[in-house]
Amino acid sequence: MDRFPNAPDVDFHSPLELSKAAAAVLDAAGRISGWGSSAQRLLGHAPEDVLGQPATVLLASGPGHRLSALCKAHKPRSTVLDLCCRDGRTLRAAVTFSPLAHQGVAATIVVAADLEALRGWEAQLALLQGMATESPVGLTIFDTDMRVVWGNVSTDLELAGIADYIGRPAEDLFPEGEFISRHHPPDEDQIMEHVMSTGEPIMGMHYRGRAPADPVREHVWSCSYHRMVDARGEPLGLFEESLDITERYRAQERLSLLVRAGKRIGASLDVRRTAAELADVAVPQLADEVQVDLPPAVIEGRQPPTGSAPGHSLLRMHGRTPEEFRTSPVSYPPSSPQALSLATSRPIVDAAPPESSGEVGPAAAHSCLFVPLLTRDAVLGLATFRRSSNPDPFGPEEQTLAVELAERAAVGIDNARRYTSQHAAALVLQRSLLPQRLPEQTAVDVAYRYLPADSRVGVGGDWFDLISLSGARVGLTVGDVVGHGMHAAATMGRLRGTVRTLALLDLDPAELLTRLDGLVAQDSEPRGDDGLSDETLGVTCLYAIYDPVSGRCVWASAGHPPPIVADASGSVALSALAPGPPLGLGGLPYENVELSLSRGSVVAFFTDGVVEDRRTDIDSGIDRLSQMLTWHRCPLEELCDRAMSALPPGPQADDATLLLVRTRRLGADHVADLELPPDPAMVAHARTVAERQLETWGLSELSFTVELVVSELVTNSIRYATGPVMLRLIKDRSLLCEVSDNAHTAPHLRRARRDDEGGRGLFLVAQMSQRWGTRYTASGKTIWAELAIP
Repeated sequence: MDRFPNAPDVDFHSPLELSKAAAAVLDAAGRISGWGSSAQRLLGHAPEDVLGQPATVLLASGPGHRLSALCKAHKPRSTVLDLCCRDGRTLRAAVTFSPLAHQGVAATIVVAADLEALRGWEAQLALLQGMATESPVGLTIFDTDMRVVWGNVSTDLELAGIADYIGRPAEDLFPEGEFISRHHPPDEDQIMEHVMSTGEPIMGMHYRGRAPADPVREHVWSCSYHRMVDARGEPLGLFEESLDITERYRAQERLSLLVRAGKRIGASLDVRRTAAELADVAVPQLADEVQVDLPPAVIEGRQPPTGSAPGHSLLRMHGRTPEEFRTSPVSYPPSSPQALSLATSRPIVDAAPPESSGEVGPAAAHSCLFVPLLTRDAVLGLATFRRSSNPDPFGPEEQTLAVELAERAAVGIDNARRYTSQHAAALVLQRSLLPQRLPEQTAVDVAYRYLPADSRVGVGGDWFDLISLSGARVGLTVGDVVGHGMHAAATMGRLRGTVRTLALLDLDPAELLTRLDGLVAQDSEPRGDDGLSDETLGVTCLYAIYDPVSGRCVWASAGHPPPIVADASGSVALSALAPGPPLGLGGLPYENVELSLSRGSVVAFFTDGVVEDRRTDIDSGIDRLSQMLTWHRCPLEELCDRAMSALPPGPQADDATLLLVRTRRLGADHVADLELPPDPAMVAHARTVAERQLETWGLSELSFTVELVVSELVTNSIRYATGPVMLRLIKDRSLLCEVSDNAHTAPHLRRARRDDEGGRGLFLVAQMSQRWGTRYTASGKTIWAELAIP
């Protein structure tokens, strides 16, 4: 189907041409002596009806003397007459009278045409003339060999003279240009050959290049190509329409640049990356180079300077990746355009390169635009847009665009600065809440690793701790608060402190988790929409107590993965521990699991970030960690490094915490036990045994103090207990004195009055020991005191 089905009806021949116009011949008397077939077609009168008749019979109105005057004129005359048609219509016609030089039978030739048709033809002719001489659309005609035949005035102006290109191939017009529309062949010869061979027009191709009349600046044209054929349908060549759309194209590019800026600038929450994102978006479309200068405070995440524009002590950003990033100091003299821009908070265009840049030669900018980076309450810095290859200065639209980009960058930089500040505060908070160093213990050797989640927040809720307990025992805990950020870190710190407090009460693991569960449930109760209450997303915790005297380890879990144990023989197994519910759910009990550990056993406490990620299931992770523990004879630090290096590469979705413990045992030569019947006479015997044991250990200088402590503790137990009393002395980093009985009533420290006969013994014990306390057992209680070894 033809693209334009009515195209054959378009006729550019004049209606007054003899082949188309109505023609008649008048004699000297004004009678019709000749009547052509074209006249019959126009007015409908047959020759026999009008021949010999006065021509005035054809006039619809008007005096006949006017017609007589036109016939007697000595040169061609034209007029508009109303003529009568055979069917009674009146036709307004354009009529031309042409007198013959030698009058005879034929004196005047008359040519007539429909006035409306003539006016339409004249309009078409004016249109063609306007397109050739006045239209901004460039028209260029090529012959079948793709050589220039003709160009209108617009093409003539772009080429700085079309005459120099007549007969030359199309590729000579813009030798360095290129098509930037990619939905057709990018080569102009291929496009023209396609149009010539198929007759299919190609329209709306965008072409970028430099016109011979303006070789410095790049222009963009919208080009269309159409084939031309003669009356027989044979190709004559083709013509090209080209319209300079440079401004419209640049406006569209500016709009698309703003869209890209909205997606890219400020997406990283990193000051350095945001500065690089501004440069990535603006180069090369808006500028050849973009420089961003910021105060050191902004880069470090602190509040920007206030009170005056930061014209001094700025740092220029370099590099687009963390590895490449560096800064260089820069300052602006008070009279410089940069300082003026910062002081007035307005963009400044400088046609000359700034002196402070120190650049000369081809790389020097010939146009610079300085735009301050503004937030609501401060000036963050300065963005410099530089042009070196583009000869155009920054126009008003481009200045508006640069200001818009700078505003987006300023918002991104300020958000990144705030995030950096909050992130640093969160890291400081979390690190302060985690153990700075674990205390040295006789019971165990310890090594640990903490790897925060590699996320936008980077702060999580994992915690671990080692707590010195009475009787040379040690408490070990590891936990996980689901989530990241300040809230998770604060919750973690609160729980770690609570666990430490409960552990110092010498609670067994199941009892400790039960109390902790109640506290977490209480904290997570709704308190209104204040944004401060805990989000009950899940808290897991494992708590264990290891006794180096017996080698007994007791632990309980609140939804936490059980530990992995590698014994001294190298056998590795996951503890048979049935985890209880996560903390905060309430209502379900926690159970203790007891295991006897040989000397040199390695126990791995961990969070799920060590054994689970998006690509690895938890069973595979546990198998991987168990395989690492087969190297249990390695130093614990090395073993930690091996385990963490085996984590899958890439970003960490969750915090990963690993606590490795190698058990020790206190030998029999460090522990002395004595069972005493509930007889007050046994107090002296207890003092004597204690004195002898101190001599054996070489601690005779502690005899007086230890005898006093033993005397008071044994006396209290014998007074209130109903069964045997057990005295235990332990030589560790300090001297431990423990007295156990079957009573569940604990003594209380009080200040005795002057007339009281008793009540001073426990006060003396507290004054003479480093610390003391009471712990409850299944069969009763143990009162203990710890004395420093000189």
